[in-house]
Formats: sequence, structure tokens, C-alpha cells
Amino acid sequence: MNRSRRAAAAFAVLAALVVAGCGDPGGLRDAGATPTAEGPTHLWPDLPSPSVPAEDYGDIESVKVKGVDVPKGDLHKVDPVDVVRADFTENPGSYERSDRAYKETVERLDDCAADDSAPQGRCPVLKAYYRDLTGDGRDDLVVGVSTPDDNLDIRVYAEEGRQLTQIMEMSDAVLGVELAGRDLIIRAISSLAGYEYHTVWSWDSHQKAMLPTSDEIVRATGAPRPKSPRPSSGRPSHSPAPSPGGTPSGDASPSGSPAAGGGR
Repeated sequence: MNRSRRAAAAFAVLAALVVAGCGDPGGLRDAGATPTAEGPTHLWPDLPSPSVPAEDYGDIESVKVKGVDVPKGDLHKVDPVDVVRADFTENPGSYERSDRAYKETVERLDDCAADDSAPQGRCPVLKAYYRDLTGDGRDDLVVGVSTPDDNLDIRVYAEEGRQLTQIMEMSDAVLGVELAGRDLIIRAISSLAGYEYHTVWSWDSHQKAMLPTSDEIVRATGAPRPKSPRPSSGRPSHSPAPSPGGTPSGDASPSGSPAAGGGR
């Protein structure tokens, strides 16, 4: 076969391969028409501004805790029970001083003595956890206090200039608590059956306090499906208590959970 015939044959084979490859699923395909992008539609643009803020977590701000020294600025060297006792005495937080739950909690703090004379199981202060939540390179202190109304009062403390400072406080019917990075994630009971609240608290350098930066209601894990659709009863109650205010050194396990009760 001369050179011209070999070239013609090679061209024919190449053409056949190209035609056969047109159906290759890895090639580019037409995805169809692109949907037209739609911007947000502003409803009631002439709605007047509200005169008062909506119900939320209340006035959130840091609170100085008097009567507790922080040796060398290290919160690991402070007794968490002393911190709770000093803070609860000066700052009821989510409670009123006249509340039965608050009064009984303060009384039960006397049962947190280190000796064997105190009744067992009555100390409401749970195991303390430590994590740098403010980003200053030093561990902050996370404590949980089980209250008689079956809620968990959670408080976070930081050290500022050798001064103990409460940077978060909340109380709710808590299902679980997690530390994730510099966030504190709280799962709480919802008034809507089969659902629960997930609230993420994060440090805010402007407010100098932990703020609830994310709050959502989600389907509870393992919750049974309703047998039949039920008519909507409106928005579920969600009225978090007003607030200003881990395994040690980074483990993100919860410090404990009280019996479910109360609610938002």
C-alpha cells in the first residue's frame, strides 16, 4: 500500500473513532435553559419601624463577680463552687430573688462543702469545664447549676485584669450541652412535640459577652412521626429567660443534663 492509501485509511479510522466518541457520557451536554434569577421581594415596604424591640433573650451584658480572686489570671485555680456562690448571691440572672427555685438553689449551695458532713447528691453545681471561648488564649470557665424547677442554669466566666467576669447566663429545660470550637451549643425542650431548640452561643467582642448567634427549632432525633396531620396551633412558645450573664482543656462533652422540665 502506497503512502497516499495509508494516509487515507488512517484518516478513515480516525473519523470513525471521532464519530463513535460523540456519544461519550463524559462529554459536554446541554443542561437546558437557565432559570431566571429572582431577587428578594420586599413585603409591606411602608411598614413603620417598631417602637420597642421584640421579645428576645433580654439585656445581655457582662457582669463583674465580686469576692473571688483569680490567682495569676488562671481560672483553673478557682473553685467553681465559690464562683457560683458569689455570682448567685449578687446576680439572680434568669430568676427573681423571690422565686422559690432561686432561693432553694442558694440554700443547696451550702451542701457543696468538701467534707463528708454535707448531704450527698444535693450540691447543684455540676462538673466544671474549661475552654477558650473569647479567643484570648486563656481558658474560660463553664459551669452548670441544676435548679429545683428541673432547669439547668448555665454560666460562663472569663478573667479580665484579675477580675472574674460573667460573660453568659441562661436557664432552660436543657437536653444537652456541647462545646464546638469557641461555640457553646445548647439543646433544649420545645413546646412543639417531637422538636427541640438548638441555640449557639458565641463570643461577641463588641458586646463583651456571649450572644445567641443562632437559634433554631429542629426535628428531635428519633422522634416518632405524627399519625395524622394536625391543624396548626400557631407559633410555638419560645420565651427564653432574660440574660446577661468541658471535659477540661478542649473535650466537648456535656457537663450534665437535669431531668427534662420547664420549657421556653
